[in-house]
This record gives sequence, C-alpha cells and structure tokens, in this order.
Amino acid sequence: MPDELETIWDAVRRELRRDVTDFTFHIWLEPLELAACEHGTLYVRAPEHIRSWVRDRYSDLLTGAVKRAGLVSVELVDDDWAGLAVHGLPPIMARAEPDGLNPKYTFEQFVIGDGNRLAHAAALAVAELPSQAWNPLFIHGPPGLGKTHLLHAIGNYVHRYGEGLRVRYATVEEFTAEFVQAVRGRNTDAFRGRFRDTDVLLLDDVQFLADKVRTKEELFHTFNALYESGRQLVITSDRSPTDLEAFEARLKERFECGLVAELVAPDAAVRHAILRKRVRQDGLDEVPDETLEAVARLVGASVRVLEGALIRVIAYASLKNKPPTPELAMEVLGRLYRRDDARRCSVRRIQEATAEEFGIAPEALLARDRTPKVAFARQVAMYLARELTDQALPALGREFGGRNHTTVLHAWKRVSELVDKPGEKRETVACIRRRLEGGAP
Repeated sequence: MPDELETIWDAVRRELRRDVTDFTFHIWLEPLELAACEHGTLYVRAPEHIRSWVRDRYSDLLTGAVKRAGLVSVELVDDDWAGLAVHGLPPIMARAEPDGLNPKYTFEQFVIGDGNRLAHAAALAVAELPSQAWNPLFIHGPPGLGKTHLLHAIGNYVHRYGEGLRVRYATVEEFTAEFVQAVRGRNTDAFRGRFRDTDVLLLDDVQFLADKVRTKEELFHTFNALYESGRQLVITSDRSPTDLEAFEARLKERFECGLVAELVAPDAAVRHAILRKRVRQDGLDEVPDETLEAVARLVGASVRVLEGALIRVIAYASLKNKPPTPELAMEVLGRLYRRDDARRCSVRRIQEATAEEFGIAPEALLARDRTPKVAFARQVAMYLARELTDQALPALGREFGGRNHTTVLHAWKRVSELVDKPGEKRETVACIRRRLEGGAP
C-alpha cells in the first residue's frame, strides 16, 4: 500500500502543479505532505503558517486533483497529527527517510556566518570522522538558529558516505516516549538496543529532560555505553551544559568532555544570504534582492522567524497581486518588527554612551587598559552591544580591539547577573540603555 499511496500522491501533486502558477505552487502547495489514506479520504499535512490559507483558497483545487487520482475527498491536518493514535488510521509518511532524517537539511544548505562557523565546522568534522573528531559534540543556542539542521546534516552525510555506519536521530520527546513505553511494557532491553546499537546517536533538545529523573538516568547510561564503546554522540540544547541547572553534575560533565559549540543569531549579512539561498531553492526568481535585504534588516530573530517573514511578504504580494518590492516588505513587516529595529544601534554609539557614563575616553574600551573602572565599563559596553545589536560574538570582539569572542560572552554573562540584582551597577546599566534606546543610532 505505501508504494500505491506514493503513486497517488505524486499524481495529485502533478495535477496541482499543472493547475496553478509556479509561484503559487512553491509557496502554498509544495509544502503539503501525505499523511495517510483511509476509505477514499486522503489526509494531507499542511504547515501551520499556510494551513488556513490553503483550506480557504485551494480546497476545491485539492479536492478536484484527489478525485481525478481516484479518491473521494481530502482533509488537511496539522504537523502533529498522528493518524494511528487519533483516527485509528495507518499513517503513511511522504518521503520517509531512514531514522527520521530530513533530506533537505544538509551541509550544502547551511549558511555559514560568524555566529555558527565553529558549530558547522565541528559538525562536518564529526560527520566525516565519527568518533575521531569531537566526541561528544554538544551544540547549544536559542531556538531557530540551526541546531536541528546540523544534526540532520550529520546524519544525512553519514548515511551517504559512512559505508554502512548506523545512525539514529531522535528528539528528547521521542527518547522519553519510547523509554516510558518500554518501561510500561517491561521491554527495556529492546529500547536500549535501539539507542545503543548504533554508531552515531543524534539527540535533539536535551534541555527538555530537566524534570524527567528516570529518563535522565537512562540517558546517562546510554551515553556511557556509547562513549565507552567508541560511538559518536551529538547533542543539542537551548543552553550550555553549565546552564542546565536541573541536571546532575555527572551528566553535565559528560556533555562537556568533548567540544561545546554555541550558535548565536546571524547578523544582517548572513540573514540576507539565508534568504537568497531560500529563494533559489524555491525558484522564486521574482523576489528582488533589494526586498530580501529589507527583510533581513527588519527581522533580527531566528532563522525560522526570518523565513516566516519572507513567506508573509510573498503571500501578501500574491494576495494583492503586487510585486514583492522592498516598500511592500516594509508595509507588511514594519508594524511587527519596528520596535525591535528601533532598538538597534551601532557598536560605536554604545561605546560612546558607556564611556560618557563612566567618564572615560571611548578609545579606552578598545585598549588593553585593565584598571577596574575601565574593565567594568568595557564589560558593560560588550553586554549592551550584544543586547542592542545583531552582530555575532566574533564580530563584537573585533569591535572591541580585536578581542576573542569568549571575552564578549564572559562580559555578557557577568553583567547579566548584575542587572538581575538591585544595586548601583544595575542602575548604571539601565541608565545607559535608556539613553541608547531613546536616542539616535
């Protein structure tokens, strides 16, 4: 049956592509995925950001294509829909890949910048030489910056070039669910075999284990079994091992015993490059580069939010039958992101405001002066630069006299602790910040 359903789904997609423009197909219909089929109804997954639009405007088109393929009706379902659990249906995944890996997430599709260069290089080294480069590799950073992309890229690379090496990718939710099911079914040996009988284990979002005591214990033993037998582990989290407060020291120590690589938000140039790659992949040649630049300037959040903003602009242009110009991007996104954009200011302005507050010359912040007053002023300026600009840590280090990015990170962490506590230092930082946010760039 799966092969037959794939044939039906391919026929439906061909019908849809024939009936609409390439632009419409790429934006609204190509993201749809086959979920299941039962009693003549085709269940199709639609991402949240397009589901209502597709349901409102393309239901008749979908139904017609499905009927011409020999079925009766079509139903749109969300990303989390599980046919077997919810509807009693056999779920059929479109383009099922080995071990749950997404074939779209490759190293070639990953845009490199200052904020992710180390993590990308380490992930590629691990993929090329599992257990010989960095083991374990621990990648951390805020949501939407590429942690999952790098995990899948490693898995896809090993599948392609690893000469039979076994790979297993799982989110922590999947790891936990399988463990709980194994305990309830008194079949923990099978669970351990699935996660320990592999050459490369890729585990996503480990921070969600914080309140799961028994699962953390199982992960500890799984980690030991793989590590001691020379298998590769790659783990991601939204925070560093030292910041995983609910984890025991022994587990955090294991996370830190290899390489810990941080991902930080991309600067405007990298965001622009990400959007250029996205439109090339989707064949959206009608989107001018100036529009991509405008979106990149406006949206400084995660890559996921950035791509969502681009889709919003393209969708609005399609709806209004207008070209996707920079002016249109400003119209669509300006209200949503104006506040964040207004807060942005230059590193030089931050240095000048900080130096003025402390009564020193701005050049002192770039020099090697380590007197307490200057050193603290420099840390405050670094903290504000990370908070109020979109530059990555290495770029900020260069702005402060060519210092290492770890110096900037240390300064940010120290001042972050101070601003969380009442006192004169917190008031000083708040005073500079108010002046910067209310003044000119």
